[in-house]
Amino acid sequence: MSDLKRSWITSANSESTDFPLNNLPYGVFSVDDGDLRCGVAIGDRIIDATGLEQAGHLRADPEADVLDAPYWNDFMELGARAWSAYRAALTEMLAEGADEATQDIITTFSVPMAEATLHLPFRVAEYTDFYAGRHHATNVGTMFRGAENALPPNWLHIPIGYNGRASSVVVSGTEIRRPWGQLKSPDHDTPIFAPSRRFDIELELGAIVGTPSEGPLTVDQADANIFGYVLLNDWSARDIQAWEYQPLGPFQAKATATTISPWIVTAEALRPFRVSTPEREVPLLPHLADTTPMNHDIALAVSLNGEEIARTNADELYYSAAQQLAHHASAGSPMRAGDLLGSGTISGPEKENRGSLLELSWGGKEPLETASGPRSFIEDNDTLALHGASHGNGYRIGFGPCEGEVIPAAEDPFTG
Repeated sequence: MSDLKRSWITSANSESTDFPLNNLPYGVFSVDDGDLRCGVAIGDRIIDATGLEQAGHLRADPEADVLDAPYWNDFMELGARAWSAYRAALTEMLAEGADEATQDIITTFSVPMAEATLHLPFRVAEYTDFYAGRHHATNVGTMFRGAENALPPNWLHIPIGYNGRASSVVVSGTEIRRPWGQLKSPDHDTPIFAPSRRFDIELELGAIVGTPSEGPLTVDQADANIFGYVLLNDWSARDIQAWEYQPLGPFQAKATATTISPWIVTAEALRPFRVSTPEREVPLLPHLADTTPMNHDIALAVSLNGEEIARTNADELYYSAAQQLAHHASAGSPMRAGDLLGSGTISGPEKENRGSLLELSWGGKEPLETASGPRSFIEDNDTLALHGASHGNGYRIGFGPCEGEVIPAAEDPFTG
């Protein structure tokens, strides 16, 4: 495991910061009513990457501005060599021992994080949500089909997924309004139209495609095309889902919102924390087999109104993000810079490792005792947050907040 890289920005050297020099995640910020700008987090400050580019102090592309729009997509399209060179140059400017002139430039082109508002860090091209956590799939399958038929026959062979709504991806801190939808009536064969009563979270890791592609990708190629990662909460209306999901799967149940953390932690920053996927009793077909460790050791947790209610690790994923992307492209689907791949809920083997309230309360049959009272599903005005970090020697690679408050449903949108 690598050691802390020390910076002349002293707040970056704290063991408690999410943003040491080893991290340097990318986001978009504004101050007061100013323009949205591309930024890099370090310690308790945000480097104005757009300003550095405009002033000619640090450019990713010597011939074109790629950070003049409020998203990192144009930078992503430069490819892995440019990503690495830019990160190395910025690391040199921020490292302990940088000369006074360099420190003056960074001081000029940076702001305190506490004074900034964070926005979506990239333009979401497409959004696909997978179902790549075995413990979650087993738990949910057991609830609905019994333990003997928990996993569908294809689950051990392919990462199952569905196409979601890119337009509903929001940044951490955005309020989430309880959705309306068709629910199965407990007393009649016909459904009712009402606010969801079983609203839930899903603790996920989101992978961001940086390099566009046409046609199939090997797992190694897919891995090289991933720019970075975010925490991802795919808000889920379980009662709407139960009524609609057969035969084609989730639709309106997942269309309300998907919250992501505001900082893109680069694949390069997470490379020291790569681990193997779990052992398989059924070998994958050659086009999906991984040749090197491609999962990550990222400690994950869920909190409800500030109280931790679950913890697990991203190393539980049965399919890595690279395998998810390789499968996505295997039928020839073009992939774009800014495509977002959600991992699906990441749960572990024990009850306290379950990444959704559906699992924690076992479908509502075993309400979870919390400081806010018993919970089977989310109640109005609850704040749910995801947390994640990889831990090195004297530092952590964190993602920042991924949270949202659930506010009451609107009046009936059709008769209210």
